[in-house]
Amino acid sequence: MSATQKVRLNRLFRQGKCLDVAIDHGIANEPDFLSGLENIAEVMAQLIAARPDAIQVNYGQADLLQQHQGDKPALVMRTDVGNAYNQTRHREMWAVLHNPEEPVLAALQMDAAAVVANLYLIPDEPTILRMCIENICRLRHACERYGMPLMVEPLVMAPAGQGPAYGSLGDVEKMVPLVRLARELGADIIKADPTDNPAKFHRVVEAARCPTLVRGGGKGEIGAVLAKSAALMAQGAAGMVYGRNVYQHENPAQVVNALMAIIHQGVSGEEALAIYQQGA
Repeated sequence: MSATQKVRLNRLFRQGKCLDVAIDHGIANEPDFLSGLENIAEVMAQLIAARPDAIQVNYGQADLLQQHQGDKPALVMRTDVGNAYNQTRHREMWAVLHNPEEPVLAALQMDAAAVVANLYLIPDEPTILRMCIENICRLRHACERYGMPLMVEPLVMAPAGQGPAYGSLGDVEKMVPLVRLARELGADIIKADPTDNPAKFHRVVEAARCPTLVRGGGKGEIGAVLAKSAALMAQGAAGMVYGRNVYQHENPAQVVNALMAIIHQGVSGEEALAIYQQGA
């Protein structure tokens, strides 16, 4: 890893830990994902004030973060777009980079601390896996050239008809090989689903061999979310990338405060819930 990549990573990780709040949900073109993000400028202002370590967003919304004066969270920029999260199955599944010719140019222009791309494993859709691998390979080359850390999001998706179309799975036996593939392709950071059994998440961390952040997924009951987050940190996670579990709650700032206490202070889920309730 280059010195420039290390400098950027230091903006994301304090003492090796990070809370990244994701509001890059427009990439899916799925209305359900946008509940709570209708006024993204207002959400961004609230999150900046709450002070997570990072905010994850696309190029077209990054100005809302980077034009803010004074201290602010680091920018993690989404670089790809696809249709894997839609409620209805598509005849053609695809995942493409915003700019395949200069894949990190927008991130450099916006002074991002890292870029992120998906690695989908979808039943009976080998083409989308190949697209993702090609995306990551292009990104890896550009990231090395320009000193940009690369976050890869390996997702094992459920077969159609099992819950929401292409919902992701926490099956550790399927997750570990895909996480290993992400690392083999050159990931500097892994963003992975929680394992169904949190006590097995250490296997994901071991396969990643780099900082591993937990993906939040859909909104859950706050007490359960905080308890599970604490359990995953105990298994070696370096932090969280949570979106709907922050911005869809009534008090996003207090969710951030509670998660930051888990990640950076090592408090329990119960203690984090008390922090949340103090400001609710």
